[in-house]
Amino acid sequence: MTKSKAFIQPLDRIAIALMLLLSVLIGLIILQGDVVTARVREFTWQNQQIGAEDNSFTLTFSRPMEVKTVEDNLKIEPPLAGKFSWAGRRMVYTLLTPAPYGTNYKVQLQGAKDKFAKQEGNNRLIQPFIGSFRTRDRVILYIGTDKEEQGRLVLYNLTQEQKRVLTPKDLIVIDFESFPDGEKILFSARAANNQDLLSAQLYTVTTGVYSKSGEKTEPASKVDLVLDSKDYQNLKFDLSPDGQTIVIQRGNKTNPGDFGLWFMPATSDGSAEKPTPKRLKSQPGGDFMVTPDSKAVAVAQGQGAAILPLQGDASKPLDFLPQFGLVQAFSKDGSQAAMVKFNTDYTRDLFLVTNQGVQKQLLKTTGSILSCQFDIASPTLYCLLTQLISKEQYIEQPYVVAIDLKTGQQKPLLVLPPAQRNVQMSLSSDGLGLLFDQVVPQTNTTASLPTNTLKTDDGDVIATSSLWLMPLLPIADAATVEIKPEQLPLAGFRPRWLP
Repeated sequence: MTKSKAFIQPLDRIAIALMLLLSVLIGLIILQGDVVTARVREFTWQNQQIGAEDNSFTLTFSRPMEVKTVEDNLKIEPPLAGKFSWAGRRMVYTLLTPAPYGTNYKVQLQGAKDKFAKQEGNNRLIQPFIGSFRTRDRVILYIGTDKEEQGRLVLYNLTQEQKRVLTPKDLIVIDFESFPDGEKILFSARAANNQDLLSAQLYTVTTGVYSKSGEKTEPASKVDLVLDSKDYQNLKFDLSPDGQTIVIQRGNKTNPGDFGLWFMPATSDGSAEKPTPKRLKSQPGGDFMVTPDSKAVAVAQGQGAAILPLQGDASKPLDFLPQFGLVQAFSKDGSQAAMVKFNTDYTRDLFLVTNQGVQKQLLKTTGSILSCQFDIASPTLYCLLTQLISKEQYIEQPYVVAIDLKTGQQKPLLVLPPAQRNVQMSLSSDGLGLLFDQVVPQTNTTASLPTNTLKTDDGDVIATSSLWLMPLLPIADAATVEIKPEQLPLAGFRPRWLP
């Protein structure tokens, strides 16, 4: 007889032993319950540079969380007021007001509990989390008036106290507007050796600011021609809020009757050919402004204000408001507009007009309504106005007023000398600062002027100009705290905040 082999081979014994061991380990894990520690998987603003348009961040967790413990233990330094919303393991924190610019922030979460920890009879806490982000630097732009900067576009970083001249000496900048990301500026300029203001061409120039991810963009001062003035005079322009379309008011050099609005892409589509403007087929108009959705333009036309589509038949307005002669400003979401009504007694009324059909009078002035801007941080409208103080000599005194759009309360912020009618203002994106200039006109205008002479919109020759910064507070707080503007160590005019 042959001897039978062992029923279980050594390799089988090893395999059985391992299975038994794994079974014991699995059993122990089941008896102990789930011991995986909850943690933050993603923070959408981690190491990002944000702007006023960024109003919420998201924390995504690895496990369902006990909501109240997260909300009670989340800390932002410096503090940023906001509200919470949840969708499963995702928590969204929406800011009530834009985060102040030029600030570094830290987000911390510790002590928050797993949603099922209490049910399992333990006190399992989240893995401590620390995140960080920062807001854009506080940066302004202006047209220089001093020496080497005269007529050139200048960028000044208030956060870092750094100055950079963007445009070359051979161009005299007339007007400018920033793209929404702040990486480029659209500007009109004439040649320094040409005194003709109607010879302006459109250009773009890079700012060299940092992108949202914190990486540096194109080097500063790279100038590109966008639109020449060979056949048409480029009078005014406006850049759409999305930065995709330019609307230009143009006049034919050989035919004065050929006058109206044109539009064109702000950037090329990647082809070798440069974008070309197209005529907006509508009646000629006056002042104009692209609407917040970037799909239409509001223009003073005839005895009212018309809203014309940028695509399609512009001869058929989307809306027409016969009682108003001018749109001064739109709110960011397009739900409200500040509009001017011209009265037969030569006074002017400022109205708040909503997309629900509400028309609310805000103020009346015997002077002019020069400009208005909505604050995205609060229901406040800031306006630069003038009041007639001498009918005989027609002398106007400019002043800045803040209007609470809910209550109608007005708070005068600043009164300027009568000689400062050419003042311009700009509200910062975070709603915390107001820029304005004080132009000093040249008194001796009889002498022959050089070709690079700077002039205001009214045609006054500019001798020099100073820039001022006024901190802003909510109207309720401004009533008890005196706010004084601070003169900046800069010589220039037409100041604007970079977005």
